[in-house]
Amino acid sequence: QVQLVESGGGLVQPGGSLRLSCAASGSIFSTYNMNWYRRAPGNQRELVASLNHSGSTYYVDSVKGRFTISRDNAGNTVYLQMNLLKPEDTAVYYCNARFMRDDYWGQGTQVTVSS
Repeated sequence: QVQLVESGGGLVQPGGSLRLSCAASGSIFSTYNMNWYRRAPGNQRELVASLNHSGSTYYVDSVKGRFTISRDNAGNTVYLQMNLLKPEDTAVYYCNARFMRDDYWGQGTQVTVSS
């Protein structure tokens, strides 16, 4: 069983930055693909960024050039650096770890971009 705990959300003005962290209960990055999803009110859950076990990344078009997913060398924390934030980035952000049938989620952290 993998436990994921997100932190780093909050209120930020447009154009500002936040860094989300996702701490895993073990060193899982050598096996699991790590993903950040978000869900805005009234919208479906959206995959924002992904980092697979070999280090390849994916970003949804709306965040390319502004968000960066990364992990620490110890293999138990993944980050989402969010720059140039926009009001439309407002959502609950969720960390996800996935490998074959294993699919784990964090509790979510609220990001609000507003002046």
